[in-house]
Amino acid sequence: MANSFTCNIVSAEASIFSGPIEQVVASGIMGDLGILPGHAPLLTELQPGPVRVFHDDGKEEHFFVSGGFMEVQPSGVTILADAASRAADLNEAAAEEARQQALRALNEKSAELDYGRAAADLAEAMAQLRTIQQLRKKAGKS
Repeated sequence: MANSFTCNIVSAEASIFSGPIEQVVASGIMGDLGILPGHAPLLTELQPGPVRVFHDDGKEEHFFVSGGFMEVQPSGVTILADAASRAADLNEAAAEEARQQALRALNEKSAELDYGRAAADLAEAMAQLRTIQQLRKKAGKS
């Protein structure tokens, strides 16, 4: 257990994961962050994307967060997500439809369009699709 720490992934709706792990990798606003035991304290904003959790037994688990914050403390890591889910629960067809809808909204250029919201929706849909592709690629290697 000396090479592990506690990780909690929570959203406004529920606690998605809690337990001891060896490493967590998440998409920060400046790029991917890998956290190992003994990491310096840190608080960073997360962008929509995958979160990979590596367990003590070598298993890897994938999650998706739509943004939020990651706090690293000596006692462990907490990911406070706007929304979070297990990557296996993502719906590829729904993510692709959301991507298409956001692209249509951006291309319409109507006066009522909230460009910031449409761009955020597009980024989230693209991040979900990227997470699904990474999970599929990982499954193909196993």
